[in-house]
Parts: sequence; structure tokens; C-alpha cells
Amino acid sequence: MTPTDRTSATAAFARAWPYPRLVAHRGAGKLAPENTLTAMRVGHAHGYRMFEFDVKLAADNLSFLLHDETLERTTTGHGRADALPWRELSRLDAGGWHSAKYAGEPLPTLAGIARWARAHGVACNVEIKPTEGRERETGAAVALDASSLWRDAEVPPLLSSFSEAALAAAQETVPALPRAYLCDRLQRDWLERCAALGCVALDAKHTLLDAGVIGAAHAAGLKVAAWTVNEPARARELATLGLDMLITDAVDLAADPSFFPRA
Repeated sequence: MTPTDRTSATAAFARAWPYPRLVAHRGAGKLAPENTLTAMRVGHAHGYRMFEFDVKLAADNLSFLLHDETLERTTTGHGRADALPWRELSRLDAGGWHSAKYAGEPLPTLAGIARWARAHGVACNVEIKPTEGRERETGAAVALDASSLWRDAEVPPLLSSFSEAALAAAQETVPALPRAYLCDRLQRDWLERCAALGCVALDAKHTLLDAGVIGAAHAAGLKVAAWTVNEPARARELATLGLDMLITDAVDLAADPSFFPRA
């Protein structure tokens, strides 16, 4: 496929855009332990049909869900998340930190989440979250895993990352999977960066977004997602500006259609 063909395919996917407008952040990561299967189930019970979550590699290169580079905040483990093989990570408690109700909840693998998501007709925003020094390795591995786990799926997972190296590796490894340029600040050349990485969407911190940015993205054929929007007034403002996807922690509040009007 030539660069022109890839650009055309990216634009066509962005126009089709098969994803829901409302996405639960880290599963239902405030109501239940973030980045766990239980969090996805809680969000699903609130009516969500798309989830954002973080994926990194274990020491033996298995893809699993965790946000931080280290284990202490959300598990009973200690140290770098990529220092342990999966057999040890799988024994950790990833729920007790949240509340006693969820004590014993395990870390999930990307494969386990994919099986559940496909069985329930749920779309996924897979944030590639490499530990430092493993950016390209993680981007390539997660893209390969996602390609296999969602093979022949009607709606493919949307890959995103703050790491341009990880996104570039994902692009090189499985160019057919859609990608979003994830950022907490906008470089002056953000449109060019999106184009170079073959992205179908800009996935930006909501405070960066205004009519000008959203308009420029749309003019370039990109969809726009915002994270993490928890206030109804801001959600409604972004809706009026034409935001395509809103990622929220306020899973219970946002279940009300007035939080982020769908029309």
C-alpha cells in the first residue's frame, strides 16, 4: 500500500467512525477498580458500550492492563510493572486498594478483556502504556496482539498512546488498525504528527480543545476525542463544538443522555 493509499484508507475509516460517542475511562474506574474486568462489567451495567483502558507488557511480554509504571498504587505488588512475569502478576490483588468489596480482583490480560468485549458487543480504546524504555517493543507487541484478538471483528479496537514511538511501532507492525494521537499538550505541528502516524483521530486533554482545534481536526479528516470530561457543563459545551467522542470517569452521571447530547 502506497502512502497515498494509506491516507485514503485512514480518511475513509474516520468518515465511517464506528465507535460510540461516550466512553468509560479505565472501565468504570471510579466505581470499581480501574483497568479490571469488573470495572468493564460495572460500566456495561450503566449502559456503556465502549471502554478505554491501559495496556503494557509483563517481563515475559504478555499484554496486560495497568496504568502506572509501578505496581504499588493499584495492586499488592511492588516495583516496576514490567519486572515480573505474568505468572507472578496474575497472583496480585488489583481490587482491594479500591474497596473491600473488590478485594481479590486480579489484573486482566488483554486477551481476557478482548474475549469479554467481543462477546458483549463492546468497543475498545486500547491505550498503549509502555514502561520507560520499552516504547517501540510495547507498541509493536500490543498491536500484534490486538490484531489477532480482534481478527475479523466488525469494529476493530482503536489504539492510542502518549508515546509517538509506540504508535509508530504499532503503525509499522499492523498498519490496518486505527490509531489516535493521544496528548496532554498540543505541539504546533500536531496535525503533521497525526498525519505521519496515520492517525484517524486526535485524542486530547479536554482543556486543549476549542472550536478552532476541533474545526482544524475535522478539516483534516480527523475525528476528535476528549479526556477526561467529568463535568456536565463542559461535556455539553464540547457537544456543541462537534466533539466526536467523550471519555469520562463520571460513569454514573454520564449515563444520563443530557450529560453529553448524542445528536
